[in-house]
Amino acid sequence: MAVRLLLLMGFLLLCFAEVSSDLKIEEELPHLGQFVVRGGNRRLMQDIDCGELCKQRCSLHSRPRVCKRACGTCCVRCKCVPPGTFGNRELCGKCYTDMTTHGNKTKCP
Repeated sequence: MAVRLLLLMGFLLLCFAEVSSDLKIEEELPHLGQFVVRGGNRRLMQDIDCGELCKQRCSLHSRPRVCKRACGTCCVRCKCVPPGTFGNRELCGKCYTDMTTHGNKTKCP
């Protein structure tokens, strides 16, 4: 009986420590409104507006609807859209540059 009580107390203490650490993160980083903490690994990931960034990226494309659809997929998966209307794909890293279509053509504009 004492072992069960000790395990229950330990579990509750662990849960309380987890919740209090979340509050400390929010208090220490109030200026990072555009960032969110995701998952248990506590990495900061940037929430970006894929629609607006892809609209800008595909503004000069000959087929803007197709470009925006592909760009949106790449943005959601890679959390990045390169600057400008053409090129600079390497700035988004391997995820963006290596994504291909079923026909082995580069997917991301």
